[in-house]
Amino acid sequence: MAAGPRATADTAPAAGAGELEGEHIKPFTPEKAKEIIMSLQQPAIFCNMAVDWPAQHWTAEHLSEVLHGKQIRFRMGMKRTDTVPQFETTCGYVEATLEEFLTWNCDRSPLSGPFRDYDHSKFWAYADYKYFVSLFDDKTDIFEGVIWSDFGFPGRNGRESTLWIGSMGAHTPCHLDSYGCNLVFQVQGRKRWHLFPPEDTPFLYPTRIPYEESSVFSKINVVNPDLKRFPRFCKARRHMVTLSPGQVLFVPRHWWHYVESIDPVTVSINSWIELVEETSHEVNCRYLNRAVSALFDYYRTSKVVEIQALRTNREHMKKEGLNVHNHMEMEQTGGQDLSLGVVKQEAASLFGLDLVPVILTSEELPSKTGSIFEGDGKDFVGEDGEHSGKLHCTKRQRMMSKSEDAIVEQNASNSNMAPSQTLISTDDLLDCLLNPQVTRIVAQLLIQGRSLWF
Repeated sequence: MAAGPRATADTAPAAGAGELEGEHIKPFTPEKAKEIIMSLQQPAIFCNMAVDWPAQHWTAEHLSEVLHGKQIRFRMGMKRTDTVPQFETTCGYVEATLEEFLTWNCDRSPLSGPFRDYDHSKFWAYADYKYFVSLFDDKTDIFEGVIWSDFGFPGRNGRESTLWIGSMGAHTPCHLDSYGCNLVFQVQGRKRWHLFPPEDTPFLYPTRIPYEESSVFSKINVVNPDLKRFPRFCKARRHMVTLSPGQVLFVPRHWWHYVESIDPVTVSINSWIELVEETSHEVNCRYLNRAVSALFDYYRTSKVVEIQALRTNREHMKKEGLNVHNHMEMEQTGGQDLSLGVVKQEAASLFGLDLVPVILTSEELPSKTGSIFEGDGKDFVGEDGEHSGKLHCTKRQRMMSKSEDAIVEQNASNSNMAPSQTLISTDDLLDCLLNPQVTRIVAQLLIQGRSLWF
């Protein structure tokens, strides 16, 4: 297989006398890479994990030779900047070979052929997520050029992958994948990713129109949003990264993303992975018992002591009102924040030169200043005539002071009664899940979810 212009990794000088020429040492073992993927809750870039993949040296020209005249469906979009996303239902489509695409993309607009109606200066084109098994049905050897087994998924290669090829300006509207996480290997050119966490879904105005089974779209053009029509988008937390050749981007489940090509030709390879590991009911119950026992131990050893200390020092409680509020939230969520913090801390310790987190961008939207979600430093008057704003925290502290004694007594009582080892049975679990209060909460969540999605 012909090597592309980046075929320099195998010819680099050996790092040590004892190393064989062309030998590469990956920064993570397959087991460690999978462990990272299973635990990460934010996008991250893996570096130096694909340096020995044959696909590292592919180019669009090389793939054109391999496909030798195979027809591919290209999506055509306008090179324009407006506030309306260019959904697939509003774009044109062309059946063409990769060679014809490359000729058109060189600004040699043909007088005939599939691209004759599309001026290269006004349109972009891309072939999105074409499955290897369909493209290379008679060239199965090419599957071995992609080695997802390096990330802890044995046997996974190009057969479970899709190919993306596009021109400069080609982009996918902001959307989330309804199932699985995403591993993206950048082969040629660069693509800029705009990512938003699942918690920001209400701020992205999701829609199922146009309908696509595996995707949920945003009504917003995230690179040029209409904030008058979609004001809640100001609250969305944008994470941006430019993916370069040789890098692998991990996109966790249900992270929103808008992807655009910023080079004349971009080639990337994707693989969706469902990270569901089934365990037996017995194992799940054992995990549940351990979690509840750990929670009760946490209450007994620290919770009551902290709250009693706060009761003896009212002034300290007022100054640290936010911390008290956080403690109360932890009590309500059953210690979930504590365990989540441990997971985040462990994940953060993995980051370095070979695993780079995609961080929150500091870039602000031009019209964000002065939006209805940004305070202007003034106090606001509520319906009852009482000032809120700056006085809000003081009011909350008074409310917490009144209920503090009751909280301490309740937690002390619960802590004394809680056994260090709980015995939660299947019947206990079913009684909890079928409790009318749980049913009511689930119904409310379903109603809220439907109002968000439609």
